Parts: sequence; structure tokens; C-alpha cells
Amino acid sequence: MTQTVAVLQMVSGHDLEKNLSDARDLLEAAARKGATAAVLPENFAVLKTRQMLEQGLKEREPSGPIRQFLATEARRLGLWIIGGSMPIAARPDGTPLDARVRAACVVVNPDGDEVARYDKIHLFDAQVEDAQGRYRESDTFEPGDEIVVVDTPLGKLGLAICYDLRFPELFRQLRAKGADWVSLPSAFTYQTGAAHWHPLLRARAIENQVWMVAAGQGGQHDEKRRTYGHSMVVDPWGAMVVEVSEGMTLATANLDSQRLTVTRDRMPVWSHRRL
Repeated sequence: MTQTVAVLQMVSGHDLEKNLSDARDLLEAAARKGATAAVLPENFAVLKTRQMLEQGLKEREPSGPIRQFLATEARRLGLWIIGGSMPIAARPDGTPLDARVRAACVVVNPDGDEVARYDKIHLFDAQVEDAQGRYRESDTFEPGDEIVVVDTPLGKLGLAICYDLRFPELFRQLRAKGADWVSLPSAFTYQTGAAHWHPLLRARAIENQVWMVAAGQGGQHDEKRRTYGHSMVVDPWGAMVVEVSEGMTLATANLDSQRLTVTRDRMPVWSHRRL
């Protein structure tokens, strides 16, 4: 069985309504191309660190404006939407957060129901040779602690976000939970993306024999922030099926379940593990 997925690439700014309008345009384009599911990038609606806590307080409940946007568009377009990431000032059990928020990816089905939520586990605290220089996500975000796989029409979906890509043990556990494909909403810096984006995505696909569906931010956001883009879909053999470069755009690919099965059958690395 073959189903179509869309990777949506944005260059989000600091205006929430403009970001949502851009996301709506891309979701509509994905629906026109026959996509069953669409993956938005990390921080698709809120990019600015200073806005995270304020917006996260509004998103504690499914009635929050970004969460309502995703539900409305999923129903209107008949799409499964993997909602990139957004700030939510509460844990999945409803426990409120005070000083920080969670970077959460919600999965919304075509009925507008949130069927899964993943909170980013690995936080990007690093020095980068760009105009911003220092990144400290842990100052703003509390890490998540749950590995999430959810049933979709395209197979079992494992959820990860951006910096998670550097931690292969997470993807090993997603495969162990049955993941057939993994979505990776991202906002890789230009420098780290140019160095590591392609090899890391291909490695995670090859190691775990899963489809990798990576939707990134891709362009110049302000005077200090440039992201790498290059949203892509990688097949379970590690081949790049589709890739874009920079700017607001999208690409679609067919996730062929037979391709997945044949790859795993011909080289059954999962059954060969010894450690």
C-alpha cells in the first residue's frame, strides 16, 4: 500500500498570524497534491524565544489558538497533520509548568482530534559559529521524557524533533516500538545543517530501516537567525527520495509499505542484533 506524505518547509517570523497563514497555504497545497499526512517544521507558529512562555500558557488546553488551528485545518482539509512543534506550558498529564514550557509536537487526525503528543527530549544547548553564537534551549524548555509512536494510515509513526536526530538510541527505541516512519520537524542552524543534516538523516533511516520525513525551517528569519532547510524524505535504504533547498515550499513522496517490507526482509538487521 502506498500513501503520500508532504514535508512543509517554512521561514517563520515573529508574527503568529502570518506564520499561521503561511502554514495554512502549505497545508492547502499538500491537500491539493493528494497528501494523506503533512509534517510542519519545528517552531512553525512561534519562533521567538521571548514569545514562548506567553504563547505556551495559551496552549495548555486543546482550545489554545495554535492547537485549534491544527484541528480546524485537519478537519477542513481531511489531513493527518504532524504539528511541527509549539510551546505548551503543561506536561501531557496536565501538570502545569511555571518557568519553562515544553516543545510539543501534536498529531491531529482528519476529525480534528489530537491522537498523540511528543515533547522534545533532547534540548539544543550548544555553541555555533553563526550570528547568534550561543543556543540555550534548556533556559526556555523543560525536556520531555516519553517516547511516542502512533498508528496512522501510513504505518506506525515515531515522533522526534530536530536535535533529537543526534541521539541514535531514541530512534532505536522508536523502531523497537514498531515505527515504520519517523517525522522530524526541525529548525537546524545553517552551519550545523550544512555539516550534518544529510548524513544524520540517512544514518537514522539506514540503521533502523524506517522512512525519515524531515520538515525544516529554511531561510533567513532575522539578522541573527538563518536555518538550513533542505526538507526531505529518506527511504529505509537511505536513499533521498525527495529534497527541497531553502524558502517556503513543500515536497511530497509516496511511503510504499512494500518498499519497507522488502528492505527489512532482504537485510534483516533487526534480528541480527547482539547487544
